Amino acid sequence: MRNLNNVPKIILESKGIGHAIDFKWNKKKINELLDPFEKNEDLENLLIQINHKASIGLTAALLEWVYWRFTGYTKVTNDTQKRIEALWCSVESPEQTKPLLFDTDFEIPASGSVNGPLWIAHMNVRMIDSLYRKGSYYLQNELIGLVLLARHITPKKKVFDQWFNHIIVDLICLYPCEYQNADSEEMDEAIYDSSNEPLICRDFFFDSEFKASNEASENAIHGFIDNLNYQANPFLNLSRIHS
Repeated sequence: MRNLNNVPKIILESKGIGHAIDFKWNKKKINELLDPFEKNEDLENLLIQINHKASIGLTAALLEWVYWRFTGYTKVTNDTQKRIEALWCSVESPEQTKPLLFDTDFEIPASGSVNGPLWIAHMNVRMIDSLYRKGSYYLQNELIGLVLLARHITPKKKVFDQWFNHIIVDLICLYPCEYQNADSEEMDEAIYDSSNEPLICRDFFFDSEFKASNEASENAIHGFIDNLNYQANPFLNLSRIHS
């Protein structure tokens, strides 16, 4: 899966491409997605069990669910695609990318059943990217809203649920968080270095025949990065990109 032109089979099965925009989108739903922490403790407890590179990989995969859902409905997805590419480069090293800034002056409303979900997705990704670069011990918590959003906009939610449940089990097993039992007060001020964590690739999330190993993951992610159009993506740091 060397580029984003290949639609993942699981996303095709979810009927997310070209399906009518028929999900609810109102102020209540927006607020639920912007502040998802209170009623989603079980999801939070799952997410905090995976490490940082796995979290960034999951972020890219979830954003891809959003990307395909709205492809054909708006040109904004061109920007979404570039952010997905940058996230995969960040898995190898955040130095390969520039911060995924979005709506820094809060001038874009979260209203509208197309632009609204994309706003929330991009804003969540902006926060996740920022915490990853800072080495925050609370990075994983910020994925909650993105998981809920991707599920909400997916026509066949059972397909999404099956995918996510399978992926999260594998992530916890193969890419566990290294500080699950760390003191919470120490975590507030500490900086976590994820540079030694094993790489994860797009194939892990979307290729059912992919056999995860350090070598296979490194080959796959390097193959993906090598196929990017660096000049067309403003989020890529050209001077340090993998070659």
